Amino acid sequence: MRKKSILFICTGNICRSPTAHTLLMHKARAAGFDVEVDSAAISDEERGNPPDRRSVAEAKRRGIQMHAHAARQVRKADFAHFDMLIGMTAQHCAALRRLAPAGTAGTADKVHLFTEFADGIEGDVPDPWYGGQQDFIEVFDLIDHGVDGLLARLQAEA
Repeated sequence: MRKKSILFICTGNICRSPTAHTLLMHKARAAGFDVEVDSAAISDEERGNPPDRRSVAEAKRRGIQMHAHAARQVRKADFAHFDMLIGMTAQHCAALRRLAPAGTAGTADKVHLFTEFADGIEGDVPDPWYGGQQDFIEVFDLIDHGVDGLLARLQAEA
């Protein structure tokens, strides 16, 4: 069976999606589980920018090195390449469905809301960008919880 491929999506690809990307890579590696992970944005306004310094600081505080990253926008090829496209909000998921190239097989089954994997949490992953470091801590905790659930599901399906 080939390894699963996961694409995390948020608005600018500098806070939430690179955090999820980093955490899944970190946790999968620690578990000896092989998975392809990337992240992207709905918007192109942050294209080329690194992860937000507050996301990097929170990862570092927890002993995790944020991966090298330059923000990018979702590409049409992503819909064929990735097994799962995981939006941080319902709006991201709706945008992904609109952006999917016509005739892309299984798009509806590939698009997921991140909190589907965070047991006991519903709704959107809030954008910490406008807040302070405490907002980044809370979002990191939520993403950490959701990544645990996603990794458990991927391992169960393998």
